[in-house]
Amino acid sequence: MRNLVGRMLAVALLASMLGLTARAEASAGEEAAYGAGSVFTTLLYAPMKTSFCVLGGVTSALTLPFGGTQTAGKVATAACGGTWIITPETLRGKDTVHFIGESKR
Repeated sequence: MRNLVGRMLAVALLASMLGLTARAEASAGEEAAYGAGSVFTTLLYAPMKTSFCVLGGVTSALTLPFGGTQTAGKVATAACGGTWIITPETLRGKDTVHFIGESKR
């Protein structure tokens, strides 16, 4: 129960951070807050992305005998590509998070 409450608070904090907009000139305090928010959200995001990448690697390996190297490569790129680090620019809304990587056709 305690873990669930902690996760809910983390998600609420993340949602409130992503809703912030930056002014033309940010103060040193705002820069520090965005930097800390970037580190905190990356610490939450990276384990999920890593798990997704590992599962994608396993799926890619299972796809290889049936779909060939091109299909397996697309699966691996989709799972392990994309954004790995949440930057302050992402929190400001100037950059986007791509959880799934782009596969070239």
